[in-house]
Amino acid sequence: MMDAAATPAPTAIHLPSLLVALTIMLAGSIYPLLLARTNGSVDHSFLLAMLWAMSAGLVRGVGFVPRALGWRLLFSGGSCFAGLLLAACIRWFA
Repeated sequence: MMDAAATPAPTAIHLPSLLVALTIMLAGSIYPLLLARTNGSVDHSFLLAMLWAMSAGLVRGVGFVPRALGWRLLFSGGSCFAGLLLAACIRWFA
């Protein structure tokens, strides 16, 4: 029988992260040129940042919180925002 300390706390849906992830997913599926440069070539660093934001948003958005600290930091709501901020900086300053 498991004691209360070993039982993980229930988590809830994190709506802001989930909405960001679904927006990136739908926008990239409907109009993929949003994720490309103006000449149509792939901007890999921008795409990496957007996919990191989408992945972190989906993982945290559905309520999953990893136990390991590294994974928890990589897939948190804050890292979703950091990925969006990084993508914006890459898009505007590169």
